[in-house]
Amino acid sequence: MSTSDKNWCFAWFAKSRSVGAERAALITGAKWPKGSTIEISFLDGSDALRETVRRHAAAWLEDKTVRLRFAFRKDTTNTPIRISFANAGSWSTIGTTCRQVPAAKPTMNFGWLDGASEAEANGVILHEFGHAIGLIHEHQSPDEAIKWNKDAVYHDLAGPPNNWSKDVIDFNMFTPYSKKETNFTKLDPQSIMMYPLPSSWTLDGFSVGVNSSLSPTDKRFVRAQYSGN
Repeated sequence: MSTSDKNWCFAWFAKSRSVGAERAALITGAKWPKGSTIEISFLDGSDALRETVRRHAAAWLEDKTVRLRFAFRKDTTNTPIRISFANAGSWSTIGTTCRQVPAAKPTMNFGWLDGASEAEANGVILHEFGHAIGLIHEHQSPDEAIKWNKDAVYHDLAGPPNNWSKDVIDFNMFTPYSKKETNFTKLDPQSIMMYPLPSSWTLDGFSVGVNSSLSPTDKRFVRAQYSGN
């Protein structure tokens, strides 16, 4: 997620992923079991930054029918999710693949959070925690139907502040997931998992602004994935 229309998050699988998901979309193989308590720790960062993360991440679990819990640990970093503020960019592993990251290495990073407004902080934290509970980027649906101007995307993301390689751009922008490896909804331009997309990146003028809160579809989708037995 971006704190502006210039910074983009990248999501990654700790080891590998099958190529070829959909709209508000979740990778079924990286989904947490219902009823999970997901333990989280911080590798660095001020008390204020840590509290900001805790406060905003909780919005994913406001619906009490969602059977997940975030447990922020202060006494250990031996947790599946480990958060840093020390690296470039903002990013997260997808769902349970965080367990494959070597111990003491971060599975999530917030490089743009210090000095961010409340709306910016809310957006980037909810986005990365969406990845952490298994959600992918909204635009990587197999039938998202975005008509990309790929040359413009390559040009913009290869330069500052992102400085992504072509492989990273292809993986995070143009590589879709298969229907059989995901649960999904219809494309939701208001989703917290949707990148801000300038009209110059599409051939038909389609664009999306910066989303900073959970959309109604985000809430319904996570309730459907993590409620019940």
